[in-house]
Amino acid sequence: MKEVTEQAVRRPGPEPDPTTHEYGLATPTTRTHAPPLEAQAAAASPPLTRRATRTNTSTTTPPHPRAPESDQAAGLAMVAPGGGGAGPSLWPAAEELAFVRKKVSEISGRDENEVRVAACPYRICPLGAHIDHQGGIVTAMTINHGVLLGFVPSSDSEVVLQSGQFEGVIQFRVDDLQKPIDNPENINWESYARGAVYALQNNGYDLKKGIIGYISGVKGLDSSGLSSSAAVGIAYLLALENVNDLIISPVDNIQLDKSIENKYLGLENGILDPSAILLSRYGYLTLMDCKTASPSYVYFSELSKSHQSPGQLPFKILLAFSGLQHNLPKKRGYNTRVFECKEAARALLCSSGSEEASNILRDVDPALYEAQKCILDENLSRRAEHYFSEMKRVAKGRDAWARGNLQEFGQLISASGRSSILNYECGSKEMIQLYEILLKAPGVLGARFSGAGFRGCCLAIVEPDHAEAAAEFVRVEYEKAQPELVCHIPADRRVRVCEPGDSARVVLPDHRS
Repeated sequence: MKEVTEQAVRRPGPEPDPTTHEYGLATPTTRTHAPPLEAQAAAASPPLTRRATRTNTSTTTPPHPRAPESDQAAGLAMVAPGGGGAGPSLWPAAEELAFVRKKVSEISGRDENEVRVAACPYRICPLGAHIDHQGGIVTAMTINHGVLLGFVPSSDSEVVLQSGQFEGVIQFRVDDLQKPIDNPENINWESYARGAVYALQNNGYDLKKGIIGYISGVKGLDSSGLSSSAAVGIAYLLALENVNDLIISPVDNIQLDKSIENKYLGLENGILDPSAILLSRYGYLTLMDCKTASPSYVYFSELSKSHQSPGQLPFKILLAFSGLQHNLPKKRGYNTRVFECKEAARALLCSSGSEEASNILRDVDPALYEAQKCILDENLSRRAEHYFSEMKRVAKGRDAWARGNLQEFGQLISASGRSSILNYECGSKEMIQLYEILLKAPGVLGARFSGAGFRGCCLAIVEPDHAEAAAEFVRVEYEKAQPELVCHIPADRRVRVCEPGDSARVVLPDHRS
């Protein structure tokens, strides 16, 4: 039987009635579906040490996404043998695992049965666009595609890596001192592996063993606004932790990945991407409070939970690609907007006499914003308006999801897309055209940009019976609008129909004889 381990990822528990704050969302101290992450980590693993003994346990898939009460109390996560979650479409598929294991075997000379695989899914953010870096509350779920890193422990501290997307071989040692990249133009695929070592080193973790590995994403989905960079960073973290017998909770891995992006690569992003990848569960909408790093979960739908079978969620996820690819660290637009949000927060807080040092919009009371927004210049006013209106959409979206109201949920997603264009001012001409085409496609309930929104793809929530028709509509109409861009996108990569996914995990080898 195959054994699967998730590095301290937890199953969300039942949800008491939340106490609400001014946005109608649970307060940071209120337990919704899950206890605070610190408590989850304590339940799922022994007190964290820099070198800990790993205990692997075999897990099986429950008949419903909710784990038994005894498992919830213990903080246990349950996943399907072979690497899939409790969803209708198991990812990674057996053939994907076999391919990666074969590659690692060829590189390392080791048996395929020794190869472990870090499976890190891509993510979407239905609501909560561009507010994670301001301490906002965001929603997320993963999809059934992502990054696979096959690996075996090296005999010493050496790291040897090959890629399915890039040429060449990476070689360095985990005991080499890693220094932050000072020029974004120097970032390449090697940077994320070195960044993972940097993050672990700078947080005091003792690395003795390197890895020999092969990493591969999904062609057409990398650099498309689906957090492929976060998935890569997390994959390297999980692999290095695995071979060095480190048990690190998701809350710590979220911060470690943030360290890769912020301190090593120089990107001023928040914790949305790693939180989504490490905490999402099939069938649940994950809400992450980016100020307190506290998650909560809402199952679709709360009212019909006892009657709904996993695998029959009444929607699909449509991803439509613009043909414009981006690399966030090399784009000034993202960091500029983060700075403008902070400037808006500083101006509003100063107007009230506050000496708040953090200068994020989450620290600004909505009543203060309404009273003092007239002091902001046009750019800062737009950024602040996006933040405060998006927080309201997140609150309404949470309730719509819990009631099973996909129509309302979709309308909020589309409204988020409009605010991203008008107030956050992201999106190129091509991305805006693609967004508008999606809104006209049959069965589409809501659409918006994915990721930073400057390039990449747009996402949509679509009725399952209309998913293929919607995909074809978008293919045809976007080709009419941008024939020169579309001709460079392979036909099978222009629009994808996806399913919700599960969380990042390490898939252990099949030990059957």
